[in-house]
Order: sequence, then C-alpha cells, then structure tokens
Amino acid sequence: MTKRLWPLACFALILAGCSSTPAGRYSMSSDVAPNAPISVEHIEDAHPQREAYSLGGNKDYTLDNKRYHIIKDPKGFTQTGKASWYGSKFHGHRTSNGEVYDMYSMTAAHKTLPLPSFVRVTNTDNGKTAIVRVNDRGPFHTGRIIDLSYAAAFKLGVLKTGTANVRLDVITPGTSEPKKPAKYAQKYYIQLSSSKNEKNARTLAKNMSQKLSVRSFIDSTTGSYRVFLGPFVDYTLTQDTLTRVKSLGHKTAFVKNYINTH
Repeated sequence: MTKRLWPLACFALILAGCSSTPAGRYSMSSDVAPNAPISVEHIEDAHPQREAYSLGGNKDYTLDNKRYHIIKDPKGFTQTGKASWYGSKFHGHRTSNGEVYDMYSMTAAHKTLPLPSFVRVTNTDNGKTAIVRVNDRGPFHTGRIIDLSYAAAFKLGVLKTGTANVRLDVITPGTSEPKKPAKYAQKYYIQLSSSKNEKNARTLAKNMSQKLSVRSFIDSTTGSYRVFLGPFVDYTLTQDTLTRVKSLGHKTAFVKNYINTH
C-alpha cells in the first residue's frame, strides 16, 4: 500500500537517494491483508518505555529528491493528517531500524520521528485511540503521515476504510520515575493467548513451558485466562523466545512489560 525504504542493505544508499524497492525483494507486487487473518483483539497497545534510539534508520535521508530531517527532540510533538496501513507484503521483512516487521504487533512507520518512538494515534473519524511503537520509515504518499501495522489498523478501525484522519501525540516516558523495589522490578513477559477456558489455558502453559524450558503462569485478573511465559530480564532473549513461540504456531504472541509479582 505504500512505498517502503529498503533498510540495512539499502540504507547505505539512502543519503544518495534510495528511491525504489529493488526487484525481487518482496514476494508480492502489491500489499494486501492476510488471506486468513489471525484474531488480534487480545493484542494490547505498545507499552511506552525508555529505549535507546536505534543505530539504523535515524539519519537524515533523501527519497525521490526530497530531503527528510529526523526530529532530534520529539517531546511534545503532535501532527494531524491521514493514516494508512501495511500488511502481508512487508510481513517478515526488515524495518528501517533493522527489526523484523510483524503486522500482528502494535507498530507503525513515520517519516521523521526517531526510531523507536511511542505515539498515541487517535482516529478522529471514529474517536478510537491506540498506542504504537514507531520502528519504520514511511508512508511516502502525499498527505499521509503514518503507516499502521495490520493490528494497529484493526484497533483503530482503519482496515475497512484503508485510510483515516488521525492525530499523533508522541509519548515521552518520564525520566525521573521513582525507582521500584527489586521484587517488583519491570520485566519482560510473552503473552501467548487469552482464553475463557481455564483447562485449555493451563494445558497450553504447561506444554509451552516444557518445550521452551521457560517458566509459565496464568493471569486471570481480567476475567480471561491469559497465558504468559517469563519473566525475562534481557530484551534480546525475550525476542528470541518470541520467535520460537511464533514458529510453534502462536502467531499473535507478543511481548509486554509490566510489574508482576510472579
């Protein structure tokens, strides 16, 4: 649905004007929704946190003879315009900061915000809001200011309309938050599923714990039985485990971080 930058291999050429996607990079000529979409209703908003900016994707660049300057201090940044979304064509390919695009995660692309950034997106056509983590560059169609992942577009009601009028508000995690006791320190967890069936949830938790040699637990505080793996203290290890989880068929599993006493 949008023209993307080719990160990594192409990124070295951006300053010289990497203006098109190399032939054969994608298996699809145009972008579409997944043929058999997985339910994304249980996927939560991105959780804003302090992150170092990525080594890749944060330099000024030129595309189609237009110069783009990365915003140095996005605190208080707001913007209004059109949102679009991107899906299957780019799923599994590298984003502009070197991560892998997952259309079932709450992510987005923006032309000039530093990567990563956290943004509250408000669909002013229907009043729905969602928080996304910006880790990619785009969209490069006139008037469009953000490209939403499939999951984010679903949450905001943009899938059927294709585009929507939105407002963007950058979220800047606090820099002077009180230090939490070690027992309740913020850690990473992988949410596997959310189910109304307790037996199925406990069976899944047990099986995945044995297969991956990772601790699992059930959280039923929301009325559903949510299956979690963790905690993890290393984000890279969390992502590696998430990749293994998805390879076992749990395509909508996602990472979240919150205070948990388990």
